[in-house]
Amino acid sequence: MRFSILSPMSPLDQARALMQRKENIEAEIEIHISTLQANDSTLQSPLVDSDGFPRADIDVYAVRGARVRIIELRNDLKDVMNSIGKALEGIYDPAHNDATETTTRVNMAEDESPRPFARVDAVAPGSPAAEAGLQREDLVIKFGQLNYRTFTSSSLQPLADIVASNENRRISIKILRAAEPVFLNLIPRKGWGGRGMLGCHIVPYSPPS
Repeated sequence: MRFSILSPMSPLDQARALMQRKENIEAEIEIHISTLQANDSTLQSPLVDSDGFPRADIDVYAVRGARVRIIELRNDLKDVMNSIGKALEGIYDPAHNDATETTTRVNMAEDESPRPFARVDAVAPGSPAAEAGLQREDLVIKFGQLNYRTFTSSSLQPLADIVASNENRRISIKILRAAEPVFLNLIPRKGWGGRGMLGCHIVPYSPPS
């Protein structure tokens, strides 16, 4: 199933609607997973006994229906996640928004001296951020499609949106550490044992004048 957003909506509203759709799909998946758990079943558990008859200890009809729906919803979720990524790119990637920007201008921008826009203030042990190799005082130059041009204020909301839309998906980041560029791959996830999906505190950063 493919999802499209009506044109009157702003790009930001489109992204928010898609993220709400993502949350709704995830909630419905959890409901059907609960049905499997209630029947002591998984997506692969056999539905027949050793004699080939439907198992009497579970609700075969409910389990079969939950399995089918979970597969459908996971496909829907994949489509929504891809759509969110494109929507956020349209919002936060200036080159994507400016149809008149030339290739030369883009290349010149890439060749500029690195300019951090955020600083890692703390990293929790065992967190996704720690596993990716982030360290306190790292300066963030690029986070997915985001760079300093993305931000018109001190708010890091665009970064939070990228994290929320990329659970269990790799985000490529570029940081400055001791004045040297470092490239890392960060995978946000819930349930790692601490707060948030990254396990680190990131604050806005302005280079000293």
